[in-house]
Amino acid sequence: MMGKLAARSLRYRIGGFTATFLALFIGATLVMACGGLMETGIRNNVPPQRLAGAQILVTGDRTHVVQTGKKHKKKTTTLPERVGLPAESADKVRAVPGVRTAVGERTFDAAVLGGGEPAKAEAHGWESAALTPYALSSGRAPAGGEVVLDAGLARRAGVGTGDRVRIVAHGGSAEYRVSGVATAQNVPRPTLFFSASDAAALSGRADSVADIAVTLAPGADPGTVRKGVAEALAGLPVTLLTGDDRGAVEHPEVLQGGEDLIALSGAVGGLVVLVAAFVVAGTVALSAQQRSRELALLRAIGASPRQLRRMLLGETLMVMAFAAAAAWPAGPVAGRWLYDTLVDSGMIAETVEFSQGWIPAMPAYGALLLTAVAGGLLGSARAVKAKPVEALGEAAVQKDRLHPVHVVAGLLFLAGTAALTLVTSLVLHGPMAASTAGPTVMCCAIALALLGPWFTKAVTVLLHWPVRLLTGAPGRLAALNCRARAARMAAVATPVMLASGIATGMLYLQTTTAAATDKAFTENLRADAVITSAAGGVDPALLGRVRALPGVTAASAYVTGTGYTEPHDSDEPKKGLPLQGVSADGVAQTLAITPSAGSLTALRGAAVALPESVAHRIHRGVGDAMRLQLGDGAVVDVRVVALFKGREGFETALTSAELLAPHTTTGLPTQILVRGGTGADLAAAVGPGMKISGRDAVTAAHAHDSRTQASVNYLIIAMLVGYTVLSVVNTTAVAVGSRKGEFALQRLTGATRGQVLRMMTVEGALVAVVGLLLGTVAAATTLVPFGMAVSGSWLPSGPASIFVTVVASGLGVTLIATLVPAWVALRSRPVEAAGV
Repeated sequence: MMGKLAARSLRYRIGGFTATFLALFIGATLVMACGGLMETGIRNNVPPQRLAGAQILVTGDRTHVVQTGKKHKKKTTTLPERVGLPAESADKVRAVPGVRTAVGERTFDAAVLGGGEPAKAEAHGWESAALTPYALSSGRAPAGGEVVLDAGLARRAGVGTGDRVRIVAHGGSAEYRVSGVATAQNVPRPTLFFSASDAAALSGRADSVADIAVTLAPGADPGTVRKGVAEALAGLPVTLLTGDDRGAVEHPEVLQGGEDLIALSGAVGGLVVLVAAFVVAGTVALSAQQRSRELALLRAIGASPRQLRRMLLGETLMVMAFAAAAAWPAGPVAGRWLYDTLVDSGMIAETVEFSQGWIPAMPAYGALLLTAVAGGLLGSARAVKAKPVEALGEAAVQKDRLHPVHVVAGLLFLAGTAALTLVTSLVLHGPMAASTAGPTVMCCAIALALLGPWFTKAVTVLLHWPVRLLTGAPGRLAALNCRARAARMAAVATPVMLASGIATGMLYLQTTTAAATDKAFTENLRADAVITSAAGGVDPALLGRVRALPGVTAASAYVTGTGYTEPHDSDEPKKGLPLQGVSADGVAQTLAITPSAGSLTALRGAAVALPESVAHRIHRGVGDAMRLQLGDGAVVDVRVVALFKGREGFETALTSAELLAPHTTTGLPTQILVRGGTGADLAAAVGPGMKISGRDAVTAAHAHDSRTQASVNYLIIAMLVGYTVLSVVNTTAVAVGSRKGEFALQRLTGATRGQVLRMMTVEGALVAVVGLLLGTVAAATTLVPFGMAVSGSWLPSGPASIFVTVVASGLGVTLIATLVPAWVALRSRPVEAAGV
């Protein structure tokens, strides 16, 4: 019976059900899109391109297992640097039955000079060209002192077969004769090839190879060959890849990118489900309030609360079915759009294959069902609980009682907000505080949404008299309407609070983090100039030439990496300890680091200088020995030579550049930091292919990179805010559109259309102000403790225009959503509207 009644209700309440449909449809679409991103991250398919001809690829194992000292817990992460293989491993693989060829690949960065800006490229030995395959369009294979360029590089450099071209590689540059030009299909990266001997020398690792590309003999069984290769390399940390997994060898950055994508999609999907539940609950609650007389009559003639709840829930589930059908084609489209956006931002490599099958639809539909049921139950809880005798009275005079479940849940979320605030401000420091600061604003927003009528009524009471004094008769009537309809006003103000709280809190979290990161980088850099190479690495021999220049007071090599302390007697962060490799003779003048114990001049060879907080955590002091696992998996024993007070939240240990650089993918220092000297002298000393940047240019580039990385977070914020803004429009339009009879009575008693519109303008502004104030409170619970943890300031860093824009947008959206339905309602003749 109630199912039939629910089905018939859909025909006559198109407005309210449309709002619920949009909330469910967009929520399901976003969750399905996030599911597609998660599937993409889990599969992490990167079809091979340059190595497409190899059936099996052997590469160094980059899996890193961290054994913590707390209950022997283990954490697994991906080593950040490429793990090389011994060069003789190729001979062992070549001897396996069924292997036709086994090419030990050498891969390193290079840059071709000429034709304007240096053209960056990936360099290899010519023996790997057949794996793509590359075909010579002119010339021949390279011998010593020669190079083969792909056609794109040759055009950009303006050279052809027989010409000479200068190439930067492994920290230096030299002229090579172009022995040939090669072409291939579907290889996006510019590529060039040296002879085997030149490639071994320029890679900087003559005794190791980046990977081994295996082709099979005709008729060989891939499984048997793979097993044989694994047995031949037993004892070496290797990974054997086949199929689309082979692309990870060409693009090693996708391994870490896959982990980040899984975490991002999971977090965003969870937030969307949470916001959707409140959006749907608010829409259903508002619809139930508008139908209070109908529900009261049903209660008065004998309908039980269970029957009414089943009817309202049935209506929501019917709308959910339509939303699910519409989300099926829309989800993959939204997922592809998000994927393309993340590729443009640099978070996902463009070579990762977007994957969205039927699997993401299942959790999306599960979340849709959960959202519909939870939202329907929460929204209808109060409407179905009225006693039969009181039901008709409640239909005429709305009461502001909160359901006990709402009260208990709201108080629990308030307690959670207080706990997260304390943890953010007192326990965590620096960017790590964002891990609890982000959830704090959501926790507070949920509490305010659950206890909405209480807080809305309190704020309305405070604003009542100022509104009446400033706006005259329309304002007085609007203020009285808001006080009399606190529950209905809370339903409209809640999405305003959610949108403004999320936008203000999340945006200022990003700007505060970026400002703190930029400040830490700028304050730590004392160098007047920074020398870099077009090919990624700087020749260590250049350091001595720079130091010898007149006016140069200090110079230091510089390279960054990651280390993992052993034994793991602390609950070390998953991503390890950031390391900076420097030169002992120049670090004190080029970086703002003052030791509190020991000396930085001892930072030579197997030595490390630790921030005091890290030293305390791992129980090490000056003179102590410790074991450090570096980014390529190598384990080294080092001695602590100095301690220094690191910036909280930005702790980075120092090692010698000669220790750290060989264990990075580049194998060289990436920069030379220079104090003093003139630009002309430096330019004359560094040679072609090198770039000299002033301090201001370096800090500006760092700030630009920080904001580029944050663009992903801005996309997430835009999605959530856009969804809640839709809720603002939905709830406001439904609430105002149902007051046609009230407006007609006002006009029949002498009010003009303009007076009613002015009253609704004040009422809409009052609702917006209430929502914005509560949203500001929710944002403050995050921003105040986070600001104290990161910068020591109660105020967040960032332009005031962010807050002004949020306030103006919230006010503008609410007024438009209020006045447009009111104007439409006032177009009807008062007598006819009153009759309806």
